[in-house]
Order: sequence, then structure tokens, then C-alpha cells
Amino acid sequence: MSLDVPGGMQLIPLGRVDSTNEEAIRRCRAGAADGCVIWADQQSQGRGRRGRSWLSPRGNLYVSIVVRPRVPSASYAQLSFVASLAVADAVAAHLPEGSAVDCKWPNDVLVGGRKVAGLLLESGGGQGPQGDWVVAGIGVNCAWAPEDDAVLYPATALAAEGSTAAVADVLGSLLTAFAHWRSTWEGEGFGAIRSAWRARAHGLGAPITVRLETETLSGIFRDLDDAGALILEQDSRLRTITAGDVFPAQAVTENAMHEGQSRC
Repeated sequence: MSLDVPGGMQLIPLGRVDSTNEEAIRRCRAGAADGCVIWADQQSQGRGRRGRSWLSPRGNLYVSIVVRPRVPSASYAQLSFVASLAVADAVAAHLPEGSAVDCKWPNDVLVGGRKVAGLLLESGGGQGPQGDWVVAGIGVNCAWAPEDDAVLYPATALAAEGSTAAVADVLGSLLTAFAHWRSTWEGEGFGAIRSAWRARAHGLGAPITVRLETETLSGIFRDLDDAGALILEQDSRLRTITAGDVFPAQAVTENAMHEGQSRC
């Protein structure tokens, strides 16, 4: 199999791994270079945000990209938006023209309001001369997506949305887009990323519910701040949210808000 991998990236295709992020982290601790890309056919212990499991059957894309950042550590979390834009571009490139591909804060990609991809950012450092590392773990439903009517954002797959692309084709598009948006971020700053992300933002200007660790908030999704935090308007007051799960306000029920297994 031959892929057109952007300069500065090194693709490492694997079969079955516990988790592409775990494999990438192990390699980071052993000195893996910037641009190392771990690609697996299957994961036995795939992970999503907040420790949720990520079902990982053959036929979907599971990949983790190693970044040795050239920005201050306070900016590392912005890579989530860089990766989201790359995933959105890759997904859109393999769907029929006019397909609605959106980015959902903080790190999901939707097609027609259904979740087709998710991201998990992990970071560390201090081991060896390479310094800090950030791993961007990405999962894209290409051939398969679970059916679960109980979740607020049901899953979909590229195949279900009209795509005939192979996993390798989606990966090639993703790596090219990631290289582009990373270059934009490092060259022009987060402002350019923020503007592009806002153009794809799901629910911007609409009522949403945000589930935090200790409370649940409802309001209007007004904007992103200069660091990527969500700005929520409540009773004409603005509140900055740095971490949480976002849902459409009208869809939230006690059952749907139950913390369970993330299947996609």
C-alpha cells in the first residue's frame, strides 16, 4: 500500500494495538520524532475523552499523530482545533458535495448532526532531548458505526453518508489537511484556526446544554475566546467554559445525560 505522506511525517502502519494513543505515547517516551504517525487496523482498548471506551472494529480509521510543539505549553490544547479542522476537511473530501460537515466543541466532527469522528489529545514531556510531546488521537467511522438511539449525537459512518473511500484514502486526506492546518497555526497563530473552526462550528448562536463535572448549564453558544474556550450566554451574562460536553438544549433528557460508554 502506498500513501502520499506529507513531508515531515513518518507513517507506521500496524495491525491490532491496544490503543494508537498508547502506542504513540510509548514511542514518545522512547524519543519518537515530531510527525510520527501510528495507524492501526483495530484497537483492543480504544479510548475517548474522560476515559470512555471507543469501539474499534476493522474498517474504520484509528490514527495518532505525534507533535513536538513549537509553541508555548499554554497553547497545546489548541491542537484539538487544528486536528478537528483536518478531520472535517478529510471527511468532506470523501462525501457528496453539499454534505453538512461540522465541528462540535470541543473535539468531535459531525455529518448531518451525527458523530462521524472524535479526537483525544494527550501530552507529556521531560523525557530526553526531544522535549514535550502532544499526541492527537483520531478515530473516524469509515465503514461502520454503532446504532444507539439513546445518545444525543447518534453515530454515522462515511459509507452510510454516500462515501466509497477506502480507509487509506481518508488517512491520506487527513494527514495532508493536518499538515496544512498545523502550518497555519504555527505561522499565523490561533486566530486563523479560530476563524476557520467557527465557520464549521455546530450550534454556534443556538441554545445548548453543557455538562460539566459538577453541574449542567444551559444557554446560547456565543463564540470561542482567544484560547478556544466556549463562551456561553446565560441571562445576558457571558460564562467561559474550558472543558465539558455539549448537547443541543432541546434534546437533553435525564436518560440521555447518563454517563455511559461512548461507542464511536
